[in-house]
Amino acid sequence: MTDDGRRDDTPESEAALEDAPELLDAVLPGLDVSDDEFAGDEDLEPDLPLTPAPPSIEPGPRRLVVPEGEIIRRVDRFVADRTGLSRSYVQKLISEGLLVDDTGRRLRANSEVRGGTVTLEVPPPEIPYHLEPDPTIPLSVIYQDDDILIVDKQAGLVVHPAPGHWRGTLVNALLARGDHYGGIAGVARPGIVHRLDRDTSGLLIVARNDAAQQSVMAQLKARRVRKTYLALVQGSVSAAVGRIEAPIGRDPKDRKRMAVVPDGRAAVTGYRVRERFRDWTLLELDLITGRTHQIRVHFAALGHSVAGDPVYGTGTAKKGPDGLERLFLHAWRVELVSPSTAKLIRVEAPIPAALESVLEGLRAGESSVGRRYVSGPA
Repeated sequence: MTDDGRRDDTPESEAALEDAPELLDAVLPGLDVSDDEFAGDEDLEPDLPLTPAPPSIEPGPRRLVVPEGEIIRRVDRFVADRTGLSRSYVQKLISEGLLVDDTGRRLRANSEVRGGTVTLEVPPPEIPYHLEPDPTIPLSVIYQDDDILIVDKQAGLVVHPAPGHWRGTLVNALLARGDHYGGIAGVARPGIVHRLDRDTSGLLIVARNDAAQQSVMAQLKARRVRKTYLALVQGSVSAAVGRIEAPIGRDPKDRKRMAVVPDGRAAVTGYRVRERFRDWTLLELDLITGRTHQIRVHFAALGHSVAGDPVYGTGTAKKGPDGLERLFLHAWRVELVSPSTAKLIRVEAPIPAALESVLEGLRAGESSVGRRYVSGPA
């Protein structure tokens, strides 16, 4: 699904390679695992929260004629196909009683319709009246030109506002610059083309005009934006290079979490070992797709939880090594094509001092017991 509620039929994924196929098969039978050299571009990021009516969608009724003699088995699919709106957005409106037949009867998503008309009422967008600039929020701009900014987001900062949470976000900090941003993702997300989890630090692309925003979003959709993360994970990841392909969806046991599930959205992560320690492995991760919590879910499923992850971590991974006080996940490098010049833009964000300090502690510990750590390719 695109940010404005329209359907996106592009294949989906976000992932990494795994070490031992035998281990993965034992934990997650039937998944596609290989140790081939990873190469690939990135898909769209996880779906952004949808306001009652995305600003780029014209509010008002959508009156649809069902051809005489045709039987519509699922009206939600029919409406999505005819309007171009995403099926999940259509289902949301249906759940609010906004789809009726020609007699005024409210329809359900799985209603069967035989002839006649159905009308979908698209409500006006919610206006975030409390979206205010906040110059007190630190904002580190690593790169900028006429089209984009690339900022280094600190851990603990939410990217964009949502209903009931209009303050204290990266967007509030961006507005304090007095700059102009692309508006096609909605009034609550000026310039935003993708996002990072609150507890993840690192690089985030921001579009400074509509044309740039459209260009970057198209590159993301075509998997032509390459994003590389650094993560410290629990245990020893045996293969130096790997690839995980495992679908991700809501955890059926806990709807607030994500999990590897058979009917989830396709997710792919590539990895390379950068450094090894006795109980931990530092990885470079290529995010091929952009599912919610993808890296954290994939490696937790493999028994290699990201250090400092209170949600998906188990055992010592929840706290991480000595001195770690946050999730050890950092968006380190991003590569994309300039919307105006078509030149390659490649930017790196240094690993935060707090995370580097943890690594130095691990290296010191390895040296004290006569072990050597191994650095992977930069």
